[in-house]
Amino acid sequence: MSNIWRIQQTDQVEVDLISIYLWTADTFGKNQADEYVDTISSTIEALEIGPDIQGSKPRDDIGPGIRLLHVQRKGKKGRHLVMFKAMDDQTILVIRLLHDSANLTSGSLESSNDSY
Repeated sequence: MSNIWRIQQTDQVEVDLISIYLWTADTFGKNQADEYVDTISSTIEALEIGPDIQGSKPRDDIGPGIRLLHVQRKGKKGRHLVMFKAMDDQTILVIRLLHDSANLTSGSLESSNDSY
């Protein structure tokens, strides 16, 4: 089996990314929003090496097999977390992009977009 993991994203990830972009552009400008989306994308792409990537933390309290990875790549940091789960077929399913101040419990994820 290959060492590279396949990355899939839920539709909600696109909704989250658009919300993050719009808030960042409105608050800090389009250039900063473009840079931040690049940082988020780099973080997601880094998951190709597998779910045990440095900085990834298991969060079974949220749901079975759920892991979180703070947005941070190439010396740039962010205030968001990539929520993902490793699947049996060497696929990583990216579930959500959540603000790091979100109340991360199994029942609270529906309203976690509110803190962008």
